[in-house]
Amino acid sequence: MNKDMALKELSERFGDRLSVKAADRDAHGRDEGGHDGPSPDAVFRPENTREVADAVKICARYRLPVIPFGAGTSLEGHITAPYGGLSIDMSGMNRILAVHSEDLDVRVEAGVTRKQLNAFLHDKGLFFPVDPGADATLGGMVSTRASGTNAVRYGTMREQVLSLEVVTPMGEIIETGTRARKSAAGYDLNHLFVGAEGTLGIVTEMTVKVYGIPEKLAAGICRFPSLSAAIETVIDTIQIGLPVARIELLDELSIRAVNKHSSMDNPEQPTLFVEFHGSPGAVEEQIELFRELADDRGGSAIDFAHKQEDINRLWHARHQLYYATRALAAGKNTITTDVCVPISRLGDCMLATRADFTASGLFATMLGHVGDGNFHTIIAADPDNPEEMALADQMNENIVRRAIEMGGTCTGEHGIGTGKRTFLEWERGHALMPMRQIKAAFDPFGIMNPGKVFALTDADDALCSGKH
Repeated sequence: MNKDMALKELSERFGDRLSVKAADRDAHGRDEGGHDGPSPDAVFRPENTREVADAVKICARYRLPVIPFGAGTSLEGHITAPYGGLSIDMSGMNRILAVHSEDLDVRVEAGVTRKQLNAFLHDKGLFFPVDPGADATLGGMVSTRASGTNAVRYGTMREQVLSLEVVTPMGEIIETGTRARKSAAGYDLNHLFVGAEGTLGIVTEMTVKVYGIPEKLAAGICRFPSLSAAIETVIDTIQIGLPVARIELLDELSIRAVNKHSSMDNPEQPTLFVEFHGSPGAVEEQIELFRELADDRGGSAIDFAHKQEDINRLWHARHQLYYATRALAAGKNTITTDVCVPISRLGDCMLATRADFTASGLFATMLGHVGDGNFHTIIAADPDNPEEMALADQMNENIVRRAIEMGGTCTGEHGIGTGKRTFLEWERGHALMPMRQIKAAFDPFGIMNPGKVFALTDADDALCSGKH
């Protein structure tokens, strides 16, 4: 079989860095989400770009699927192996290659994590702003076009990437840009690979922007009598142009989950988590203006922390919500959504969603990086109760359809993977055809992370199943 021949050649080339152990394969066939799938046939841990290229060339020769793997923190089935194949684990390629402080950019390998990078940059007075919560690798964050809490101020991964080193599906090594802050030279390959979810190539290195650590940071929480009051405060904040660095919304059920999981005693009310960056004077002005906006909507107990350890503790509790919800709904499956709508429709979308949950009787928490119109729900359902699982799936579909009808998107940051392929069809319709054509042009053998972003055609399926 082609698979056996490919694995034999890969083993001869890479020795014990190619693993076919069941534990390794299982660990590389599932992520943090609820989308189970088959495991790969083998796992390879490269040490440099040339090894990645050599592995991909062997896989291309035998038509063996290739699945890039970072930290396994994705949520939509990005790293499952529906056709088997080789999982290429990039976590060992974790060197920080160059820091250009004067130009505010760094060069790193794909396995560097965001926390690792920020720990390295701290003494240089710099930081990398994209914070999806999980300690993801930067290669994975590029591939899923990651976002997170700081996006309202600094943007998403799309805005941070200056250049990428990519191994193509034929094993060639290309560079997509330069360190220059802008370019009009040819097609914009940077933005083609950012968000491609490993379906067009494997990102091995990248040059990304970094920023000076603000002179002052202040983070705080503000509680509201209703979800609508909290949302209206967010809209007011964004529409007047208040330069908030982060503004996150947790509903009362989210606060309950966080309290129990983190041993806290926050009042169970809709709560905004906010953070401001800048000079001491500017931050104090921003805080006072936010207090006025919140007070107009009935906000209360507006407490701000200025010490970094207090700020870290505040955001740590916020980032634990996914795990807190799962703990509070022990024994149940969770379905996550991450829709994004124009800021003017945020209130309509979130309030209609909460009304749906209340009517359904399902337990679900809601939170959002609401400054850019992005919010999440975490829906819990009993896997042994088919009716409850079907209802949870229906609620998920309702949220997505509503967001799309309001001019939004089915995914603000998690990506498509296998979990949102149908939703992408709803959102993009006939635009999927040029996406497929791009995929076919880059990956004529269909080996690069097959089955992700959109379902395979019969011809694709034949290629990936070895029926060609």
